[in-house]
Amino acid sequence: MTAARCIGSANIKWHAHLARDHGQDARATFQEPMRYGSTHRNGGPPGRVLHIVPALFGHDDGVVGGAERYALELARHMAEETPTTLVSFGDRERHETVGELKIHVIGAPWYVRGQRTNPVSLSLISELRKADVVHCHQQHVLASSLAAVVGKFTGRRVFVSDLGGGGWDVSAYVSTDRWYRGHLHISEYSRMTFGQAGKPWAHVILGGVDTAKFSPDETARRDGTVLFVGRLLPHKGVNDLVSGIAPDMPLELIGQAGDPKFLEDLKALAAGKRVTFRHDCNDAELVQAYRKALCVVLPSVYKTMYGAESRVPELLGQTLLEGMACGTPAICTDVASMPEVVEDGVTGFVVPPNDGAALDQKLRWLRDHPEEARTMGEAARRRVLENFTWPQVVRRCLEVYSA
Repeated sequence: MTAARCIGSANIKWHAHLARDHGQDARATFQEPMRYGSTHRNGGPPGRVLHIVPALFGHDDGVVGGAERYALELARHMAEETPTTLVSFGDRERHETVGELKIHVIGAPWYVRGQRTNPVSLSLISELRKADVVHCHQQHVLASSLAAVVGKFTGRRVFVSDLGGGGWDVSAYVSTDRWYRGHLHISEYSRMTFGQAGKPWAHVILGGVDTAKFSPDETARRDGTVLFVGRLLPHKGVNDLVSGIAPDMPLELIGQAGDPKFLEDLKALAAGKRVTFRHDCNDAELVQAYRKALCVVLPSVYKTMYGAESRVPELLGQTLLEGMACGTPAICTDVASMPEVVEDGVTGFVVPPNDGAALDQKLRWLRDHPEEARTMGEAARRRVLENFTWPQVVRRCLEVYSA
């Protein structure tokens, strides 16, 4: 048994001993609904913040996904304001530093029921003991429930953001909503979808973009390419974009193929059209693609081409924000959170879902009205700067942490 696991085991025993000593009082404390706004046990500013995410963002042994990038970027920028650590899980134990942010990847975790998106380890408890505030990314995983329970027994403030992932968890049998001091949603749609609209402990913090990295370049020439960025999955509605786009318009699809059958179907739809598939693209190449594009498109749907239903296809629409930060107009479907990001007719267009003809119409309009498209791109950049920067998201979080 490693030293970290010994510490974890000792803490489990300590919490069990605490429950026995307090008897019914401990159970009552656990069951009492959490009230957002309670004073921190130490008072004052947030202190040491711990972020927990199932997998670290990265192209090597991490995961290249929106949820993982969100957690990393929020923690990285928060570290510039208050001591912050990001804990994740992986095949090997390691410690890293990114700027002011400390990263601890807990090695060889237990993957609950074999689910790679649901790792947990007793070593997590030793990290929880060092923190004043804990921010879990993904509610419906066992690591978050463990953090919430430890927070209840030790007086730590534990918050959670649901980023659309999960696995087997006790929340499948009992609501864990009030186990957390507060829920920090990345869109108003998220707060409504999870039935927390109007709840005093449910807050909207939005999402952010690194506006220094994702920025316009006046020397970059717009080449008329229509751009999609994201995993190639049926609920992303990429098939509507491929089938709807005119044969003479170039389309670039950047993203990993998450569904082999869907990829093959997309390639069949793309036959005879100017469609390019790019499955491996670093950040520098991605920024250049945004800067050169006519527009960025996210055509997600509630109902896929195979008839499957997707209740929550997008909780934010991160790639829209990245493209807009680069001064590129955005087109999205009237689905989920995306109309909160794209202002129809100002920063781009919002079209009906499952409608390739509507997408084609707006794409042709942008191509045929370059000055108006440029104005939309400038408005898109302003909208990001006014609402969707990481320092703004950090400030919203810190205000909630400290309330």
